[in-house]
Amino acid sequence: MKHLFRLLALAAIAVLAASHVRAADLSITGTAVIPSASAVIVQSTAGEAITRGQLVYKKASDRKIYKADCDSATAEVRDVVGIAVTDSSAGGPIAYVTEDPDLAIAASGLTNGTIYLLSATAGGLAPAADATTGWRVTVVAVAKSATTIAFRAATLRSATAL
Repeated sequence: MKHLFRLLALAAIAVLAASHVRAADLSITGTAVIPSASAVIVQSTAGEAITRGQLVYKKASDRKIYKADCDSATAEVRDVVGIAVTDSSAGGPIAYVTEDPDLAIAASGLTNGTIYLLSATAGGLAPAADATTGWRVTVVAVAKSATTIAFRAATLRSATAL
């Protein structure tokens, strides 16, 4: 019986190792995404519902703002233009930061010194260590403390997937 449990445990581990696991994105408290006095803020129109703290791109066909995604087959969807600092519904006004050396952000899991990337979850921000097969890496932030990041949209990007 012990051997059967060991075999089942090994089989479960093998299945989990072979499956694609999404990264542990930061869990951001939207109301606590606060630009510093040095932030570069852009106003636009949202093409979909967007929450503060989500990474965004600008769609060329309608010039509206949408959630960015690192494993999209469409290059423009991976081209981060900023991080939303207001909530918006489709067609509503939205403000996003393109650069901020001291962006205050309340997020569980934010760790000083960690590099953060565009995630495979639309709009998500993930630690670099969680990048996995299929991701096209876009570095957007470095945590300066447990509550502040240095943010710059689409500064370092990879055209090819991991």
